[in-house]
Amino acid sequence: MSNSAMKDGSSNVSFSAQTLALFEKEVAKYPPERRQAAVIACLTLVQQEHGHVSSDSELWLAHYLGMPAIAVHEVATFYNMFNLEPVGRFKINVCTNLSCQLRGGQKALEHLSQKLNVSPGRTTSDGLIRLEPAECLGACADAPVLLVNDTHMCSFMDNDKLDQLVDALHKEGAQT
Repeated sequence: MSNSAMKDGSSNVSFSAQTLALFEKEVAKYPPERRQAAVIACLTLVQQEHGHVSSDSELWLAHYLGMPAIAVHEVATFYNMFNLEPVGRFKINVCTNLSCQLRGGQKALEHLSQKLNVSPGRTTSDGLIRLEPAECLGACADAPVLLVNDTHMCSFMDNDKLDQLVDALHKEGAQT
């Protein structure tokens, strides 16, 4: 299969040689008849290279893994770690599940929304920060919590800490 298009030409996505090698490495971890088990790892690689998982990427990956496109889409939409459209340089996921709700999670989301002048599920007008509600981040004892760029957990986030975080992200974004 071509890097840039499937045999039927229905996908216009390409990947670097390094990413293609990483796809192969992930698929090789499973027996050939179970190559679809690499879908989460491969979606992660797609997002690392392109910043999000596009419909074309889903189609390409479905063909590559030999699975229905809807199955790839179901995985991509089930996990909030996958961005289905371009996002800002920073993505803030605010936990709004029950434990965080009871300790101010929804208020934290509303505070960030107001401070950033953006609705949840959207990216700021400067393209720097994406604000997302999250169903559960698994740190209930530290509520309210949020996750920055799917890697950095922030706990006990009151308004002062939220403001400091946003200021730090703006400062870091201005330096690049």
